[in-house]
Amino acid sequence: MVDNAPDDARFFLTAHNLHLIKQQVRVQMPHIGVDESGKGDFFGPLVDAGVYVNEPVARALDNLGVKDSKAITSDKKIAALAKGIRGTPGCVYSVVPIGNATYNRLHQSMRNVNKILAWGHARVIENLLGQRDRMNPAPLRAVSDQFARSKATVKSALMEHGRQLELVQMHKAESDIAVAAASILARAVFVDRLAALGQEFDLELPKGASSRVDAAGTAFLKKHGMAKLGQAAKLHFRTTQKIQPQLGQAE
Repeated sequence: MVDNAPDDARFFLTAHNLHLIKQQVRVQMPHIGVDESGKGDFFGPLVDAGVYVNEPVARALDNLGVKDSKAITSDKKIAALAKGIRGTPGCVYSVVPIGNATYNRLHQSMRNVNKILAWGHARVIENLLGQRDRMNPAPLRAVSDQFARSKATVKSALMEHGRQLELVQMHKAESDIAVAAASILARAVFVDRLAALGQEFDLELPKGASSRVDAAGTAFLKKHGMAKLGQAAKLHFRTTQKIQPQLGQAE
């Protein structure tokens, strides 16, 4: 808890990210934190997650060692923390994986990654509000990273229940305990789904977007063809244009 903060004050990660805490506006409890994983990964789904916290849940998550998933390099650690979050009494959560085929269809119609993110965030918030009877007290607001220039991008994607909440969008939102927990749940599901895709297509599918990913993409095309790539990858990435010429050479 922040020193000298009032009892009803807002809970942020303390030991992990003090330099970020100083930069952030505190967010009142109780609230929902929303984050995603897979946005920058060519292979694998986009996964949105949301976590409800009140003061006791926030303290429990901080004691568990919850912090922004991007600061955790071990997949095993992510999995262990995700299990701990799911098992925390009073912690209500929702995870919405957007599989690659669905993601590619959404991108084809929306033509904007931020709109897909907003769509996923809105679904997570609505799912959580559908469990309102489990959230005590009810959340006052939802917190997420500001990933779009206009804050209206997420607001416009919200449905009836979600529009009743105050939507707080801010940079470095992962310094908030609820958002950090959501980032871990999203990453854990992303890692599992990516591994499952690798088994399904009998290839190692690396994270991110790099020369190693390009090589894996080329191997995928040679083995399964372009028609299958959309089941495992985000086709609007530049990686697709890089590796497509390799398909012609293979043929």
